[in-house]
Amino acid sequence: MTTTARHDGNPVADHPDAEVTGRGAELAAELAAALTAAGVSRVSDSVLERGMYSSDASLYRVVPEVVARPQHVDELQAVHEVSRTLGVPVTMRGAGTSIAGNAVGEGIVVDTRDLRTIHEIDPERGVARVDPGVVHADLQRAAAPYGLRFGPDPSTHSRCTIGGMIGNNACGSRALGYGRSSDNVVSAKVLFGNGEVAGFGPAYGSDEGPGSTGQRLLDLAAGELGHIRTHFGRFGRQISGYSLEHLLPENRGRIERFLAGTEGTLGTLLEAEVRLVADDPRRMLLMLGYSTVAEAADAVPALLQAAPGRLIACEGMDSRLVALVRGAGKAIPELPRGSSWLFVEATGADAGSVLAEVEKASEAVGTRYVDDAAEAAALWRIREDGAGLAGISLQTPAHSGWEDSAVPPEHLGEWMRIFERLMAEFGLQGYPYGHFGDGCIHCRIDFPFHHGEPGSTSVFAEFMRTCATELAAFGGSLSGEHGDGRVRSELLPMMYDAKSLELFGAAKEICDPQNLLNPGIIVDPVPQTADIRPTQPTRELPWPGLRMIHDDGDYAAAAHRCSGVGRCVAPKTAGVMCPSYTATREEKDSTRGRARILQEAMDGTLVKGLADPAVHEALDLCLSCKGCASDCPAGVDMAAYKSEALYQTYDVGVGPEGEPLGQGERRRRLRPRSHYLLGRLPMWARLAAPFAPLLNTLMRIPPAAAAAKWIAGIDPRRSVPKFAVRTLQRAAQRAGVARGVGEQLRAQAGEQVDEKPGEQQVPDVWIWADSFTDHFFPQSGLAAIEFLRSQGLTVALVGEKGCCGLPWITTGQLDQARRLSGQTVETLHPYVTSSAPVMALEPSCLATLRSDLLELSDRPEAAEVAAGVKSFAEVVTALAEQGRVQLPDLTGVDVVAQPHCHQRSIVGWAEDEALLRRAGATVEAVPGCCGLAGNFGVEKGHYEMSVAVAETNLLPAVRQARQRAPETIVLADGMSCRIQLDDLADVQTLHLAELFASR
Repeated sequence: MTTTARHDGNPVADHPDAEVTGRGAELAAELAAALTAAGVSRVSDSVLERGMYSSDASLYRVVPEVVARPQHVDELQAVHEVSRTLGVPVTMRGAGTSIAGNAVGEGIVVDTRDLRTIHEIDPERGVARVDPGVVHADLQRAAAPYGLRFGPDPSTHSRCTIGGMIGNNACGSRALGYGRSSDNVVSAKVLFGNGEVAGFGPAYGSDEGPGSTGQRLLDLAAGELGHIRTHFGRFGRQISGYSLEHLLPENRGRIERFLAGTEGTLGTLLEAEVRLVADDPRRMLLMLGYSTVAEAADAVPALLQAAPGRLIACEGMDSRLVALVRGAGKAIPELPRGSSWLFVEATGADAGSVLAEVEKASEAVGTRYVDDAAEAAALWRIREDGAGLAGISLQTPAHSGWEDSAVPPEHLGEWMRIFERLMAEFGLQGYPYGHFGDGCIHCRIDFPFHHGEPGSTSVFAEFMRTCATELAAFGGSLSGEHGDGRVRSELLPMMYDAKSLELFGAAKEICDPQNLLNPGIIVDPVPQTADIRPTQPTRELPWPGLRMIHDDGDYAAAAHRCSGVGRCVAPKTAGVMCPSYTATREEKDSTRGRARILQEAMDGTLVKGLADPAVHEALDLCLSCKGCASDCPAGVDMAAYKSEALYQTYDVGVGPEGEPLGQGERRRRLRPRSHYLLGRLPMWARLAAPFAPLLNTLMRIPPAAAAAKWIAGIDPRRSVPKFAVRTLQRAAQRAGVARGVGEQLRAQAGEQVDEKPGEQQVPDVWIWADSFTDHFFPQSGLAAIEFLRSQGLTVALVGEKGCCGLPWITTGQLDQARRLSGQTVETLHPYVTSSAPVMALEPSCLATLRSDLLELSDRPEAAEVAAGVKSFAEVVTALAEQGRVQLPDLTGVDVVAQPHCHQRSIVGWAEDEALLRRAGATVEAVPGCCGLAGNFGVEKGHYEMSVAVAETNLLPAVRQARQRAPETIVLADGMSCRIQLDDLADVQTLHLAELFASR
């Protein structure tokens, strides 16, 4: 049952799967066979799958023996039956966003995300009946037409599952108003570790009682009523351990609520009925500013008292977190005066008056009300982005660990001061924020883990113990919403007495006597310093490739930017990341899945270096769209990592056992054909230019076209791009457009030149004839020239040829790309330092100058070139603001735009959209990638993925727009997007310059 890694017929290493940890390879094979025989349709013990599922969003790495992905609840039950028969542990994973290490384990790891049926929404009762793998955001979308929502909303709401939320008792920003997950469980159908299936609550409960296991749990609580009443349920965020208070008779023995927060250690959720609440659109946000984060915490009790039971949220953050988000290029709405802020939210017709009472009690140094939904959403996104950014923004990486402790809100200010003092005493840094209204604080901390040094966990362990001791004095909880997992279970004796721990063990014995469900969590815990991922040794690359400027050239550090928070595995996205995952919903096609395999490759114990087939299977369907570079809160740039991996594999190589070669030693490998042809397309286009009419004619002859596609590695269902009969350079010359001479510009700037050239007339705008515009879409450049000339401006072309090297970069041919980048810097530098702007028409080439050029070139002029070349929209906007350009009248024009993924991720498309709206157009911007992505969608083996990506957003949007208004303009500046729409939908597109020139 091993899934064999593949690489389009080009294996670069040929070795069996790496050794299986734990019970050995024989058990892994036995497990896979047994699960398949039991009816589990998706089972894998491959290196790829096991590597991807070895980590969640926590510190921990535990390699499973088998990964199962049930397609039906019956299959989920079959997994547990095999587990009990063979005595193999099983761990439920949800979306894998756990930051406590409660979603990794030996044995069988179960991904439930295919169990995503929403069986029923009953608006009259205000409930929804769902499978455990239903994504939170999908449930919200399904409930929205009824004016309802599921109350708890963690920052991972776009991808976390309802089963995972119940397992960890997730809360989120609005738990103050809507409660924890446990408060919103109405009924549950559960499979206990002892094999009993039982139902609790009105949907599944039996008239015959709670069943054998349920009754034993109630009896356990009945024997210790006094102890449970005094030790459990003391405040809302006492999440650590087992919440035994739900079993009390005054709480009606709610077993379904008791099981929430047990982290999959007692039973597995098969189906749940959850409460829905009214989603009142009349929502208002009050921002309160304070001088310090501790002062903001001090204010919380008075605010809660000023509006008892009326506040939906009361969140805290300080200027450090805001600075991280702003530094990442995210827009931050206006904040009131202060260095720390509380975000207080209320709903309903009287939300304004409620918040006015809160403001009176606040003693804040600054206040601001926000009732605009879009602005409020942007403010809440600071919280969502903060956790990922906090992990990469200090001098050394920050980690989850002491992540979500909680105290009764009246003690929050005092606890905050102690916590900040402890961090300073241990020489640690972090960015506290969190659910202040509930007394819950989040903080990523830069624990000094060092790769391969066993003693490097000592500071972490001592700090955790010290914090736990201090927290206990306030009656606090180690976890306020994420569970104890591997990171905090060992500390439970510092929070609970011996009797409480004894009750936890008794509950575990009742429900899971074989200790097979997520063992080592809560009861009989594994040491918190065992299996910590950052201490794994890493490899150095054998030969320098990209500079990885964001991680000082450290490829392992770059790969470890991915902490597993999983924004890339959201089923729907408003951005670009991750197009292949949105099409397949396969972990291996996500940014996170690929990053995990790269981390394993740099460790080298499971995945044998970057040439391992598992690496190339994971990277094969990466479109190099750059979406993660902007959308991932941790700044993962998988396109760059893929380029580096291809370079190290083919141009550097590894030894026969996967070991890295010595510095300066090379062992080049034969590349796929497409790398030599599509990966060097600008070079071939330049050579083919004189023969363009003949070549275009030949490509209309089926046998010739088929032969050309086979040679180039192009999928036979793809068309061959047509060469321009007349390049932009030649067409512009015919139109009387001057060509610049870089040497003359250098001389005029006072630079040293070999000879004295003549004077160069500087135009109003330079146009760079990039390879794609020059040889395939010269009409874009000609349209730009026509529009600018119509405004009375002078235009000239960059005279020398310059190529950004993008196809070489995406195929990992970095030596050639570095040479081309140096030439391009030399070519463009005199133009960008002249008095006229330089315009680029192809967004992917512009994005390459803005990003990859800086990683390839050490020349100081590279930064000037990266900043100096502008898009059509950027140049025209600047000229319009100077009064030198009058925009065309686009009133009544409907535009559906597919922004090129590189442009949206690196350059940004906001200026284009603003320019269109300013001209009067109605604009709909399509999210995501078109699916072609340069050479990716053209290559053989990628056609199905390319089409699937196009069908996620682009093609449906174009069809719907054309149905509404057949005259709708389809705008696409990128060559890839234009070819994709022509190939798959027979839709003719316009470049923004063409649209402006046509009016």
